Amino acid sequence: MPRSTLIDLSHTVEDDVVTYHGMPAPIICDYMSREDSRAHYADGTEFQIGKIEMVANTGTYVDSPFHRYSHGKDLSQLGLEQVAHLDGVLVDASDAAGRAVDVRYFDGLDLAGKAVIVRTDWSQHWKTDQYFEGHPYLTQDAAECLRSVGATMVGIDSLNIDCTDDGTRPVHTILLGADILIVEHMANLASIPANTPFKFYAVPVKVQDFGTFPVRAFAMIEV
Repeated sequence: MPRSTLIDLSHTVEDDVVTYHGMPAPIICDYMSREDSRAHYADGTEFQIGKIEMVANTGTYVDSPFHRYSHGKDLSQLGLEQVAHLDGVLVDASDAAGRAVDVRYFDGLDLAGKAVIVRTDWSQHWKTDQYFEGHPYLTQDAAECLRSVGATMVGIDSLNIDCTDDGTRPVHTILLGADILIVEHMANLASIPANTPFKFYAVPVKVQDFGTFPVRAFAMIEV
């Protein structure tokens, strides 16, 4: 029988590690420490209850349409078929001469109904100042191509799927406007073997009136 190999594609959410400049780092601490819990339980029994304060755009996260559009689906309205057990396609753009990943990387690929995962290797700069400057991004024509072929989800291992040199966000606008989910700040994409079919998972917590939330993104490969 075939065995499944799971490949973690997420950054770890850590106390005081910034995901995006201008947004606060998470604060991770005890709500109830093990020492404090001992007063509530029998001798030898203790628990820890953690507390986290963070913005939704922390670590590796998924964007739903509500992130961009007030009338779009929020996290609680996403079907599991949109975020789990998706056929995945790895698009290797790590050799791009510049920052822009354009339509040429997607032309001719079978992407309908699939999670399109774009490898740039920018994640190697995670937790460094370089991560926030000059990141790779998808172009508007790439987003239009992904919309036209009917991709279900698009992920990237970069600071943002859009260019952030100005205030326009055409890729978010096009993809989320077509109910195509976005996963940003992915990691470890080099571990997915080239030309190998895989299933992709990026399941957020089911939160109402939220457009973005961290995920434990991973690929499942049959071996």
